[in-house]
Amino acid sequence: MSAGTYAPRPGAAPLGRMIAAQTVFETKMLLRNGEQLLLTVVIPSLLLVLFSTVDIIDTGSGEAVDFLTPGVLALAVMSTAFTGQAIATGFERRYGVLKRLGASPLPRWALMCAKTLSVLVTELLQIALLTSIALTLGWSPRGNPLSVLLLLALGTAAFSGLGLLMAGTLRAEATLAAANLVFLLLLVGGGVIVPLDRFPDGVESVLSLLPISALSDGLRDVLQHGAALPWVDLGVLALWAALGLGAAARFFRWE
Repeated sequence: MSAGTYAPRPGAAPLGRMIAAQTVFETKMLLRNGEQLLLTVVIPSLLLVLFSTVDIIDTGSGEAVDFLTPGVLALAVMSTAFTGQAIATGFERRYGVLKRLGASPLPRWALMCAKTLSVLVTELLQIALLTSIALTLGWSPRGNPLSVLLLLALGTAAFSGLGLLMAGTLRAEATLAAANLVFLLLLVGGGVIVPLDRFPDGVESVLSLLPISALSDGLRDVLQHGAALPWVDLGVLALWAALGLGAAARFFRWE
């Protein structure tokens, strides 16, 4: 019997095809999870509609939706890249899913690449939905789209690194509690809904160094005020991305 008898030929698929298949699988699992959909889609949408239509918080001069939309976009990135990914990866690690996938023909770095691509696909869906809602509410975006994409990319890298670090070092239950707690704290103190200048000067200075604050302020500078490139916010996000991804690569435990 010749070696060419078997069809399909045994062996691992091309690396690109494996990453694409894992990305599709990760995205489907994420979108089928009702709790994650609540966190990534429903909550940001409700916050945008509620605070844009009801005069609850003083957002300064101009339309409330122009102030709120950049912050809610930043919140959407955090909810997917940090909170959702940390919880899902933490429980995959607990149940041994990561260990088994790590022993498959798919390299471990390619698995993390697929998870990142899944996060990006979900974020694109979130941004499309939130942008549609904001435009319906009267949002008037300004600025360079490339600056927005750069901010979103660095924000995703920063939050993804921190989420993977948490998922790879803490127990799954601790990750669940900590990720949700951080989400709530940064929602209140990250400049998403409440402007940072409403806080005392010392507190404002500390809060401005958080990745959610840098992302929301940077997006606001571009989309609301038409700024070119908010270099300070980009620098803060780049630093968090380097620290988070570096620490995740160093300390992530697969078991």
